[in-house]
Amino acid sequence: QVQLVESGGGLVQPGGSLRLSCAASGFPLRGFAVGWFRQAPGNEREGLLCISSSDDTKYYKDSAKGRFTISRDNAKNVVALQMNNLKPEDTAVYYCAAGYYCAENGPSQIGAWGQGTQVTVSS
Repeated sequence: QVQLVESGGGLVQPGGSLRLSCAASGFPLRGFAVGWFRQAPGNEREGLLCISSSDDTKYYKDSAKGRFTISRDNAKNVVALQMNNLKPEDTAVYYCAAGYYCAENGPSQIGAWGQGTQVTVSS
């Protein structure tokens, strides 16, 4: 069964950091592009960044540049999202998705989505 599971969310103060994980089961992430998205209450889901199968990063949101980093751990079949200098406007449910390549707004032909993990940035 193809499945993605996000973890690592929680409550953090402004300026703090969190590391989210996207763990796959049923298929190897290393052959696929993986993107991170988020959705805040009342807003549409938005793409943040994507890592290609060759480990190139494509950013979709300027506010993620310089603060968010995506990486792979093929041995664990995990893609991580390191988030630094978090701001209240980063509060959202964060999702990962896997597809064939990093397209204009996220991975192409997404075949799997995670269930999401809540990130709350508040003092």
